[in-house]
Amino acid sequence: MTDEARALNLGKKIREIRLKRGLTLQDLSKLTGLSKPTLSQIENNVTIPPIATLLKISRALGKHIGNFFQDDTPVTNRISVVRFEERQEVMGRMEQVEARRIGYRYESLAYHLSDKRMEPFIVEIEPIDENASIFYKHKGEEFLFVMEGELEFRGADKVITLRPGDSLYFDSEIPHALRGLGGKRVKALAVIYSPE
Repeated sequence: MTDEARALNLGKKIREIRLKRGLTLQDLSKLTGLSKPTLSQIENNVTIPPIATLLKISRALGKHIGNFFQDDTPVTNRISVVRFEERQEVMGRMEQVEARRIGYRYESLAYHLSDKRMEPFIVEIEPIDENASIFYKHKGEEFLFVMEGELEFRGADKVITLRPGDSLYFDSEIPHALRGLGGKRVKALAVIYSPE
């Protein structure tokens, strides 16, 4: 886990919200479909969950996902500036997910604001084997703009290849998977919209 991920302290924030809601780990497990050991690892900052998992947790806790990324400094206005060196890594490269490795790395671009509907990220996607792809789905919509590399999108029985300058907008309730092609890492701007 990186220093940036530790500083973000997602697990502590999730635990605090869960306890304020009067929920046990078992309760949260039932609401999210995630196992108690997985939730415990997340809350203890042993592992950083992928965005789709954070969306499940945020919905179950009745909070917007943006609450997990904001720092503890009060924001007095509705403007967020995040300088290049201030970006916070949300998920480390090649984290373990249910005994399978995924190759996503997210940097939050607007973590200062809570209660927003869109979450912008710079995402790096590793090249992985086709059979190693993990499909996710969650409520909302996603937008991707490829900046570097070649990206493969799989979803709705479609396989789409995107190159630098290409973009994709899709309903994220469609099971979808992303992977880098050509043995090179992909860098993209990702904006995730969550209706809740």
